[in-house]
Amino acid sequence: MTSRKDKSADTIQRSAARMKHARSAPRVSPLRGLGAFGVIGWSVAVPTVGGAFLGLWLNRVAPQDFSWPIALILGGAAMGVVIAWSWISRETTDQNEQIQQQNKEDDL
Repeated sequence: MTSRKDKSADTIQRSAARMKHARSAPRVSPLRGLGAFGVIGWSVAVPTVGGAFLGLWLNRVAPQDFSWPIALILGGAAMGVVIAWSWISRETTDQNEQIQQQNKEDDL
């Protein structure tokens, strides 16, 4: 029979502290990036398709010399890009703040 050495109180305390820190500040999941692609895609696609349908309706209701669908598709795509850009900048800012907070906690 082999005897097992008991863990010292310091080792157990360090292990518990690491576990507590891991639970309080979970790491970013790789699937979060996939979700970001979905949010960005939808934020561009929905205004673009909405502009197309609105343009088709306006062609019937108020015909003009220019094409309403093309104009509103371009407008919807531009609006979608602005929405996606603001979402990315907000997420990047939030993530940078979390990293800075985590670094401050690690320094303590």
